[in-house]
Amino acid sequence: MAISQRNRISVNFSSTGMTDVVFNLLIFFMLTSTLVHPSALKLQLPKGSAQASAKPQTTVSITSDLKYYVEQQPVAFEELESILAQKLGNDPDTYISLHADKTIPFENVVNVLNIAQKNNYKLIIATSPK
Repeated sequence: MAISQRNRISVNFSSTGMTDVVFNLLIFFMLTSTLVHPSALKLQLPKGSAQASAKPQTTVSITSDLKYYVEQQPVAFEELESILAQKLGNDPDTYISLHADKTIPFENVVNVLNIAQKNNYKLIIATSPK
């Protein structure tokens, strides 16, 4: 009496299901990447040729209507120093990126520079390429 095995395992691999999954993921990511709108502030940065290699921990933005933002949050100038101190602490290697519209008075940029110097922050002034 011979015992025979009825179910044999197929050695062949069908990749059609995997191909369908990959193409569906590709279509999904292509569609969702075109629908993403960055919530960035509209600033006209001054032109510059030098680029900094340091990575800032946070950004301070000054719009053309003299409103201050820390990252995307609006902030009054009087609260700017305390918010930066909460966010960054007293780390001596802390970099802040300053995004200032090119139409604002230079005095506003100097005010942020003074806050950075007082708290030993390093400031990077953002520019657009020439």
